[in-house]
Amino acid sequence: MQHNIVVVHELYPELLATLQAEHHVTHFQRLGNDADRAAFRDAMAEADAFIGSNVKFDKALLDASPRLKVIASVSVGVDAYPLEEIQSRNIVLTNTPEVLTDATADTGFLLLMMAARRAGEMERKVRGGQWQASLGRTDFGVDITGKTLGIVGMGRIGQAVAQRGHHGFNMPVMFYNRSERPELEEAFDARQVSLETLFSESDFIVVTVALSEATRGLVDRNLLAATRDKAILINISRGQVVVEEDLTACLQDGTLYYAGLDVYEREPLAPDSALLSLDNAVLLPHIGSSTFETRNAMCDLAADNLNRVLKGESALTPV
Repeated sequence: MQHNIVVVHELYPELLATLQAEHHVTHFQRLGNDADRAAFRDAMAEADAFIGSNVKFDKALLDASPRLKVIASVSVGVDAYPLEEIQSRNIVLTNTPEVLTDATADTGFLLLMMAARRAGEMERKVRGGQWQASLGRTDFGVDITGKTLGIVGMGRIGQAVAQRGHHGFNMPVMFYNRSERPELEEAFDARQVSLETLFSESDFIVVTVALSEATRGLVDRNLLAATRDKAILINISRGQVVVEEDLTACLQDGTLYYAGLDVYEREPLAPDSALLSLDNAVLLPHIGSSTFETRNAMCDLAADNLNRVLKGESALTPV
């Protein structure tokens, strides 16, 4: 049986062709202008299913989608979806955990290494013709091996970061998590500590916690002010977990040595953002899961979830 499916995502061609062969598909790579958004609303009025990302579902959109049975999000985070409202309408919401864990953890370590060795600054120095002699102390970075790694949020991605740090770089690990995780203390020879202790005793702090009302604005000036000399903050979770104004101020006045960011309070990053003027910040455009293999796997899982629900079967990864 064919269903009406609305796609807002850059699905890889083979998967899109498969969906189009099985269903009536209205496809948007993104909702970039008013015409796209209007056409999207029209399509949702007849939609049985949605697959995609970067669409904020609110009550008005749900009201305008009376036939909707499943929302297959191509993401792990579900902060764009009103969970109780969706549940009350008997709509199945699914996400794509696990398949992006390694790619996102790799991105976290990429940022960590770039920040530690000031790679962005050094690359700009070479390209700008400023490398005229051997580097002096003003261009030095900091070591990684053996330094203390603090992880905020010990879910799948946090554990993957811990594995890379502990086994790959001989880093002592401490972590903050809302629930007790003694098995992880044993697995990584780690300490579960308070947030305040983590920020005051870590050399590298990696934020991987999911965004919720409890974690929004979790990392603020008070925590950043407690960091030790030459501490580095990495954020691969959601931009709203860190108070960006406080982070910027602490980077500007030297309270925090360096930061590596893949996520921001507002995305894309605004052209007038003060972060852009800071040499002691590595800034990436939310590339956490942006590899061919990982994005394809995420799309496959979302499509599998969608098809199972439309057939009356249980989703593989329901929220």
